[in-house]
Amino acid sequence: MCNGNRGEDLAFERFSLLFIYKRDRISSVSLSIFIRLLLCLCFVTIIGCTWKPRSWMAHSGVHKDRGELRIHENLDELGTDLAEYIAELSEASVKERGVFAIAISGGSLIGLMGKLCEAPYNKTVDWAKWYIFWADERVVAKTHADSNYKLAKDGLLSKQVPVVPSHVNSINDSVSAEEAADDYEFHVRQLVKTRTINVSDISDCPKFDLILLGMGSDGHVASLFPNHPVLDEKDEWVTFITDSPKSPPERITFTLPVINSASNVVVVVTGESKAEAVHLAIDDVGADCLSLPARLVQPTKGKLAWFLDKLAASKLDGSQFSE
Repeated sequence: MCNGNRGEDLAFERFSLLFIYKRDRISSVSLSIFIRLLLCLCFVTIIGCTWKPRSWMAHSGVHKDRGELRIHENLDELGTDLAEYIAELSEASVKERGVFAIAISGGSLIGLMGKLCEAPYNKTVDWAKWYIFWADERVVAKTHADSNYKLAKDGLLSKQVPVVPSHVNSINDSVSAEEAADDYEFHVRQLVKTRTINVSDISDCPKFDLILLGMGSDGHVASLFPNHPVLDEKDEWVTFITDSPKSPPERITFTLPVINSASNVVVVVTGESKAEAVHLAIDDVGADCLSLPARLVQPTKGKLAWFLDKLAASKLDGSQFSE
């Protein structure tokens, strides 16, 4: 019996003896019904012993046009899956290239990466091979509350993960936004030359192993905002803005050609307030939303994955993706 429960064993044995003792007094019809009931009881017992709850992931599928969708019941489960996903990409990249070049954004995304600082990842991830970049950054001091660097340092880099300090590639925060963008692009170009960052085989763009993005309720990613001229930038790798609709106004950001040249792009979105933007960014909604920045994220040869909680995914058209 399941779990070797002695009480259940004794009950079953007594039930069996009773059946044997009474069998001569039971009609053939009653015996047939009795056997069927006994078989049903055995079946239910087996199912009870072997059944396991549904996987913690609420849904995982592939959208016909917009990559992999991984939808979770809550933030804790999303964070667990995200940590596992990043750790697997890190392991594969280190095995293939000897390094893992990852670019991240700020906001709530950093908090959702927190499980990487816990067991087993704090010990099993080859942190010394990580090179960390910023897909966008606010042009403020590194100690400023709005700094994506500060968010990452407080939420990840200071949590006893042995990332090499020289591998953390922050921006120059002592110059203007334009100068900071130029300086960051020059720095990235130097690391492309040494293949610390890979290079796209269809353009001269850097090919990051992973670019990890959040998304705003307006559909912006990195610091690429709706209807902003930087969406049309094709030549620069890193550009700047001085009129961000969200404070602070001065920022640097990767351009769409760089984002779409990555080997892997992950967009992490949570909360009901972003459900409409998720719908517009993923579902087939016609040409009206083609300029939504998140919808313009489409890796040329890489893989796109969306990590969503069920609230952010609540307006998705489920008919458009398969298991």
